[in-house]
Amino acid sequence: MNTLLNVEDLRVSFPTRTGVVEAVRGVSFSLGQERLGIVGESGSGKSQTGRAIMGLTPQQAEITARRLEFSGIDLLKASVTERRALRGNRIAMILQDPKYSLDPVMTIGRQIVETLRTHEKIGKSAARERALDMLAAVQIRDPRRVYDLFPHEVSGGMGQRAMIAMMLIAGPELLIADEPTSALDVTVQLDILRILDRLVIDRGMGLIFISHDLRLVSTFCDRVIVMYAGKIVEELKASELAQAKHPYTQGLLNCMPKIGADRHPLPVLDRQPEWLL
Repeated sequence: MNTLLNVEDLRVSFPTRTGVVEAVRGVSFSLGQERLGIVGESGSGKSQTGRAIMGLTPQQAEITARRLEFSGIDLLKASVTERRALRGNRIAMILQDPKYSLDPVMTIGRQIVETLRTHEKIGKSAARERALDMLAAVQIRDPRRVYDLFPHEVSGGMGQRAMIAMMLIAGPELLIADEPTSALDVTVQLDILRILDRLVIDRGMGLIFISHDLRLVSTFCDRVIVMYAGKIVEELKASELAQAKHPYTQGLLNCMPKIGADRHPLPVLDRQPEWLL
């Protein structure tokens, strides 16, 4: 399996009036043409890890790493122009809520075409056809109608599909999906996951799937990284998540409701100081 991404000792910190906040502390992993899940509670550093790879971290943040390499390119040494050429073209990121990620004053079709024409020399009519094909690929039933709609005119599930279409139109090698199904109902979630699964297999992409949902990650991903307070506390095969060894992972699993079991009150995490070390 070819390695697309190598991350060694990634650290992301933010200066504040009360001191430096370390959002990511020494994260290391590699990614090939597979589905890697990153799970953990809010504030564990999942999204900041994805944003650091994408180059979307705010300017005031300090990012360091022994190695942050995508397909032989040193991302820390890449210029702003090189990063912009990679973003949306070879590396793409699906953000959490399409309502805030899509431009409200541009039609969905125009936004997808703009993404494509930024990275490829292609005529307007050819770009339109590619955008319509991409909307069809993410299982939008009437692509021509949706192409001319504004983001506020579509449902959450439709907006998320349009967002996925926009991120995939240039054919990226690496896709970072940050909570791509969190705002959707269960049936639409399954549709989105099927689309992502098929695209990873058909295109040979690498996928980083960031989520709170351990049950979802255990069934969808190949490997899982568990993060706590900016650090990786456990890494294991997704199929073996139920046999996790670290007490934090066990605690997260134990907090989930179980059908047919008396779970009132639900257990809470018994946090230990040594987890921070």
